[in-house]
Order: sequence, then C-alpha cells, then structure tokens
Amino acid sequence: MTDRELAREAMDLKALDRAGWKRAGVPHPESVAAHSWGVALLALLRCPEGLDRHKLLAMAILHDLAEVRVGDLTPHDGVSKEEKHHRERTAMDALLAHRPDLRAIWDEAEAGVSPEARLLKELDRAEMGTQALAYGDAGFDVSELLASAAGSMHTLG
Repeated sequence: MTDRELAREAMDLKALDRAGWKRAGVPHPESVAAHSWGVALLALLRCPEGLDRHKLLAMAILHDLAEVRVGDLTPHDGVSKEEKHHRERTAMDALLAHRPDLRAIWDEAEAGVSPEARLLKELDRAEMGTQALAYGDAGFDVSELLASAAGSMHTLG
C-alpha cells in the first residue's frame, strides 16, 4: 500500500460514526475522524514540556486508524478484548506495512508504556468526556459514556 492509498482509505474514517454515541441515540454522532481530530487538538494543547509533541500528535492521529477496517468496536459488540486487539493489529499490519516508522508509533501507543502513550490514553478519554458533555447538554442520555470518561476529565484543567 502506498501513502496515497493509505490516505484514501483512512479518509473513510470521516464517514464512520462513533458507535457509542449511536447506541446512546445521538442521530448524527461525531465520526471516528472527528474524534481523532479532537484527541489531536487536546494533544497539541496539553502536551507538557519534556514530552515529544510530534510523537504524541502522531499517536493521536493513528490511534483509531484500524477502525477503518474493523469498525468502531465497543464492549457491547460481544467481541473480546483479545479478539479486538487481534483484528486491529491485523488491520494495522496491512495499513502500515510500508510505513514501519508509523507502525512503531502505533505499537508504542498500544503498549501504553511511554509517557506520550499514557497521556494519549488520558486525552482519548478526555475527548470522549468533552463530547459526552456536549451531547448531554443536547438532551441525550450519555451517562454511561460520561462515567467512563470521568477519570480523565482533569486532563482538560
């Protein structure tokens, strides 16, 4: 796969609705791409000195890329965490076979061992919490998703 082919396929994330919001009854929920943009914006704004901002931004952009092939799987889909990770790794094997530099960044984010990867996980939840607040203000019952994100809301300061 070339970079051009990767970009073309990745753009399909703009049309992939976030499954949790659909399950909560939001009629036109944010897309996976919109979520990734939100995480990237938080990464740009909240990256502390001493962390690699470029790496954090790359992680934010790549963190849900596999969903273009596997979909936005949630715990309510009946897919085990192990199976979900297997599907995502298989997708990333194909999507990033020609870009070992980006695959290494995604692998690092998935492992969650670096400071950037740990911050990414927190920003991912914080973005979800921010979106939950907006959908809640619009009258949707997103209490389950808000509760899931609550622990990371302090990231926004």
